[in-house]
Amino acid sequence: MINTAPDLIDSLNDTIALRDLAPVTFDDLTHLVGQGARVMIRRAFKLREVPIDDTELEQLLAHFLEHYLAHMPGKSAVYDGLAECFDRLEAAGMQLAVCTNKLEQLALPLLDRMQLTTRFAAITGGDTFPVRKPDARHLLGTIERAGGDPTRSILIGDSVNDIMAAKNAKVGSVGVTFGYSDVPIAELQPTRIIDHFRELTPELVDAVMAENAA
Repeated sequence: MINTAPDLIDSLNDTIALRDLAPVTFDDLTHLVGQGARVMIRRAFKLREVPIDDTELEQLLAHFLEHYLAHMPGKSAVYDGLAECFDRLEAAGMQLAVCTNKLEQLALPLLDRMQLTTRFAAITGGDTFPVRKPDARHLLGTIERAGGDPTRSILIGDSVNDIMAAKNAKVGSVGVTFGYSDVPIAELQPTRIIDHFRELTPELVDAVMAENAA
């Protein structure tokens, strides 16, 4: 929904600069995101071939979170066509929910400051449940909190964690070609693929659910 890459990069670079590591770039980002801030920091150190122990990792994580929250929403922006897409789905009687691996303390204020919170029947983060994507229970728990039915639900995502969570939960999926993925979205084999939110229509949602049920 939101292109957070510029702010993730800024906060990550500010954090790893404490250890005099060279900054990461947009080209590095798809290999660093998707498993939460802690893993992102660890991967940045691995990318620069510098060791990091658990104690230092937790200290740097605290710095990252403080920087990210202080500058939120910063340069982050919703992807083109998102609001119109939500309007179409809501007009068709469909409910929306968020299932993200981002920590609640990051996801909730970001959505609030982007004025998106009221759009969703449920919002769950990477620390809402004991598990997170690609574990099916994260997605199924989100659907339950939204008052939904897994057989009448789909997941829209851009990463292996998203598509695998849908497959593990036996829920249909729509993969987007924009966002963060270190492999082409087609290789993850979602039920359908879109290049722009204008393509996400009630008719497509119905088709994904029907195809998944079949």
